[in-house]
Amino acid sequence: MLIIGSRGSKLALWQAHWVQKRLAGLGHQSRVEVIRTTGDKITDVALSKIGTKGLFTKELEEALLDRTIDLAVHSLKDMPTELPQGLTLAAIPPREDARDAMAGSRLADLPEGSRVGTSSLRRAAQLKLARPELVVDNLRGNLDTRLRKLDDGRYDAIVLASAGLRRLGLEERIAETLPVDVMCPAVGQGALAVECRDEDSPATEACRQLDHALTRAAVTAERALLAALGGGCQVPIGGHGWVEEDRLILRGIVLSPDGRKLVRMTATGPITEARRVGEDLGAMLLEKGAAGILEEVYGGA
Repeated sequence: MLIIGSRGSKLALWQAHWVQKRLAGLGHQSRVEVIRTTGDKITDVALSKIGTKGLFTKELEEALLDRTIDLAVHSLKDMPTELPQGLTLAAIPPREDARDAMAGSRLADLPEGSRVGTSSLRRAAQLKLARPELVVDNLRGNLDTRLRKLDDGRYDAIVLASAGLRRLGLEERIAETLPVDVMCPAVGQGALAVECRDEDSPATEACRQLDHALTRAAVTAERALLAALGGGCQVPIGGHGWVEEDRLILRGIVLSPDGRKLVRMTATGPITEARRVGEDLGAMLLEKGAAGILEEVYGGA
């Protein structure tokens, strides 16, 4: 009996049970163990103020290393680019829609001064770039909480990951799916990560069968891009990779938090060189101005 570690939100449990069903199809029985993370405990502070590194993964990874669980299911966008020693991403299953979505209103239909909620610096900066006359305000909480705050009239619209809404059968709440050239997604958005101990074990071998090669190539490039840029949580960074025929295409964007400065570029390369494509794009962005944005935000530190 394999033990699957998961956060306790409705979306996290959907993801864990999705993996559980795939493992059952391979003949592996399992149960889900809910583990509360630091990010679940702090719900009234903007993510950019508390740092996002390991915020939703640390306790799950500690349980893996302590051998109290056999695998952990994460949203890949929550995972730092460097894993703790002894752990590995055994599987990255097929990706859902990686794009962001507007709930409550289409972006172009919002009147001047409308209040838009998001907890993401990346989303906030791109909203300010696209519609500088809107008021962007902090929004924390799980998916149900965010939608309830919208329905209560605290916001005129909110920005959410399309994948979460689709996975929970809430497609009708999507007023608009934002094009990637308007709202570049977060690195790893829409993808799941199945993390195991880096060893030959029944759990690791079983999970490896859930891996999707094209999704792994795309997110490997995205994560290499983020690592090349320093992986900071105080700077709005977007990265989106996809495969066309036998080529990997990667788009990256770095913005100042107010959305007034940005560098946006695209790189391509062979699928087999996904990491290099991400590293090269990161270097290109730094050379074309992202280094200045990073330096300005971090005060030269």
